[in-house]
Amino acid sequence: MSLTLDELDEHCRAILSCRLIKNRIIILCEGSIEKAEGRLLPHLYGKMEQMPDANFYRACLPRKWRAYRPKFFNCGGRTTTIATYFRLLELHEEDPVHSYLTPEKLYAIVDLDLQVQEIADYDFSDTEEIFSDLYNQSRVNAKNADKHRIWVTGLIHKEAYFLIPELQDVFDNLLNPPMYKDKPLNLDRVYMDMAEAIATDTDLCDNWTRACDRVRHCATLDSTKCETLRDSWKTCFQTASRPEKLELIRALLTIQKAKNYWNQVEPPDDYSLTDTVFRDDAMLRIAEWYSNCGKDNRHHIPFLLGMLYEREFTA
Repeated sequence: MSLTLDELDEHCRAILSCRLIKNRIIILCEGSIEKAEGRLLPHLYGKMEQMPDANFYRACLPRKWRAYRPKFFNCGGRTTTIATYFRLLELHEEDPVHSYLTPEKLYAIVDLDLQVQEIADYDFSDTEEIFSDLYNQSRVNAKNADKHRIWVTGLIHKEAYFLIPELQDVFDNLLNPPMYKDKPLNLDRVYMDMAEAIATDTDLCDNWTRACDRVRHCATLDSTKCETLRDSWKTCFQTASRPEKLELIRALLTIQKAKNYWNQVEPPDDYSLTDTVFRDDAMLRIAEWYSNCGKDNRHHIPFLLGMLYEREFTA
């Protein structure tokens, strides 16, 4: 979702005038912005964090964070989210009297993706440079994290965080256990399907050098070309130890788009609501799991949110 320049200003002014952000950390994220007859609905901004995708990030907050919790705002796509970050700062500086924003408490999180998004007038020139500084071998680089205000996901998309192997127990214990291709969801099957598709993913092959750089730390993988990466990943995965499998999966989720696979996760036949409702509910159960992770740099989102909690309450 993109916004015109006028819509971007309207979007930003709606955030700045929202009294709920006063003295709060603000985190901008990708996600739909509600419109009616093509117009934004500023009066709904106070409830925006109840919408996907803001509600996922909000639900990932550490459980101990009960007071003065951050406010989350959907801002459309990655480009618009980054543009919102800078426009909010500009508008606040122009008229701080009519703004509830605390500039030093403004953050944004966007998908890594395969394509690079350039960022002007920032400490890092683009999203890939942020990724390289913020993460190291699939973990948050803790010594660098504090200097970032615009975060990129350490996995390729937000949806990749719904498919990490540690979540298998969460899925198995849902009231309505999910299905994948007409069988109970087994994440290993998903990973094998994702790996098999490497050689036919045009977007991935077109950005091959960048993808190879992200997985270079996995010495067992042959990234000479798409086909060799596919074959070596599958071979290694079938014989790997548990720690090695985790490394392989994280590498895969850094380069192979996960959204299509997440959308193939479906409810059992006796589920009475829609597939979208089912996945949204599962997403919040996943977020609840993340909220209990603590500040573990293997789990990027709760680590970064936990860092903000410490900054807010222990600084």
